[in-house]
Amino acid sequence: MRLKSIAILAALALSTAISGCSTIGGQMFTNNYGAMTDAGYQLPRIPIEKVPARYHRQEVRYDSSEKPGTIIVDTQNKFLYFIEGDGMAMRYGIGVGREGFEWHGTAHIALKREWPTWTPPAPMIKRQPELAKFAGGMEPGLKNPLGARAMYLFNKGGDMGYRLHGSPEWFSIGKAMSSGCIRLMNQDIIDLYDRTSVGAKVIVM
Repeated sequence: MRLKSIAILAALALSTAISGCSTIGGQMFTNNYGAMTDAGYQLPRIPIEKVPARYHRQEVRYDSSEKPGTIIVDTQNKFLYFIEGDGMAMRYGIGVGREGFEWHGTAHIALKREWPTWTPPAPMIKRQPELAKFAGGMEPGLKNPLGARAMYLFNKGGDMGYRLHGSPEWFSIGKAMSSGCIRLMNQDIIDLYDRTSVGAKVIVM
């Protein structure tokens, strides 16, 4: 009977692992990347099967002395953690700054915007003159580099110029491609945005 029970438990564990419904200590949200309507925009389905499973949104064990609501960005492993408390966090896959644009430090969320306007900074326009046409701002939309949401990072010196934002480029998650901003898949930034409060602490490691 004991061997039979062990066999049943092993089969259940294997079934769960194959289905991708859970992770150690929490739940995986692989099914939450379908097409959706948001503020009148039709967000397309993300082909999540093409994104490595480790970058799918999932609740994980994460011991931290930081209070719930804090965001911790692990640039090396390309993860963003939203601290929930009780040793748990929601983890998202991210894209980070490419070589020469990496940074680390502590900031806070000063502003939150749904379907934001994107204005390329002057240094970016200098590097990419073709962006000059957006010097006055690129209107919100499915092709906007900031995606469905943006949260603006400030420190004691004011606006750092960095954002936590969505991106239509789901294929960039897990890679170092940005100019220093932290990008998430659009469905993930919407989820994170709803969890995060203005004033939240952000630690970039």
